[in-house]
Amino acid sequence: MFNNIVLKNNTARKGFPVYLLGTLISTLCVSLSLAYEIDSDANIHDSTASLLGINHIGLSVQDLDATLDFYLTATNFKLVKREVVANNNDADRLFGRKGVAYERAVLEAPNMLFELTEFSHNRETPMRVMPVYGPGMTHTCFQSPAHLSGYDKFKQAGARMLSRGDEPVDLLGQGVTYAYAYDPEGNMLELEQLDFSVLGGDPRKPEWVDAGLDMWMTQVALVTHDIERLTTYYSEILGFNPYRAADISNRLPFDDATDIDDVSLKVVFFRMAQRTKSMEFWQYVNPETPQIQGDRDSTALGYSYSIEVGDIQAEYARMTDLGVKFVSEPVLIGDFWQVYANDIDGNVFALRQAVDPNSPWSLPNLEL
Repeated sequence: MFNNIVLKNNTARKGFPVYLLGTLISTLCVSLSLAYEIDSDANIHDSTASLLGINHIGLSVQDLDATLDFYLTATNFKLVKREVVANNNDADRLFGRKGVAYERAVLEAPNMLFELTEFSHNRETPMRVMPVYGPGMTHTCFQSPAHLSGYDKFKQAGARMLSRGDEPVDLLGQGVTYAYAYDPEGNMLELEQLDFSVLGGDPRKPEWVDAGLDMWMTQVALVTHDIERLTTYYSEILGFNPYRAADISNRLPFDDATDIDDVSLKVVFFRMAQRTKSMEFWQYVNPETPQIQGDRDSTALGYSYSIEVGDIQAEYARMTDLGVKFVSEPVLIGDFWQVYANDIDGNVFALRQAVDPNSPWSLPNLEL
């Protein structure tokens, strides 16, 4: 099926049941000329830094009530906190903005947090539908068992489907179907449905199954105009290599998934946990991904994400030496020490360290 996919190193890691696109693209293997090393065994635990993994996906929204209702209906995630913050010097420092005021709702997925934030200064900001070809953090991903389809749940909740057809797209014939969709504010999301009978079993913890937890989140997806530059940057700040790369073209299922005729793109994958989390970098060749113009504000509408660390002061110093542009020094606010930054493309991300390392909202407690 993937006659026009070129891969670098397609050896799957033994005992590594991660049902992600990067693992399932494994039918052909031809070397790419890359500025970084692809290591099929590479994962976050190879890093000598104190990185623990992806703690949360952030989404800055214009209407918190409406967006929260949409995601609660579609996901059945647990609402664990809702708070209003204003006249807070620590928040001003964290976001690099005087007089910042916001309301935040924190949803707990089984393996990470999903934080929706309405900043008061964004209420009149025009909303923008994110193009599938970016640039920026275009989406996160919601996975579910095929027989408890997240595609159906999001569609019933009012998601507008981007992918063609009335069903999710079978890209690979290997037990996973895919679709892109939009939430009510034009934020893109990916839906993946897993057929456990094809994939060799249910990867969920027994307590997940017993608790009826049938949807989880899996990825940070960054779309860039220069994938080699972005991958080199993240290889340095993360301290480990990507595990897979591919060139994709002339594939009708990808045309259907992206709703673009003759789509052509490049992709690189980083494994951010032992099982369910990844970072995916995409560069669209046709149509061409434009370059982000300047750094995004840490409060701007759209996505951000955090990497939880064991020693935020050490990681702040290490990444500063590597050239990472931070908004402030680490700030203690709520349950975490946090600091926001922009990556080399201008995308917003954060480092965070839990005040209580045994917190249920800290890794590794948030894991499949």
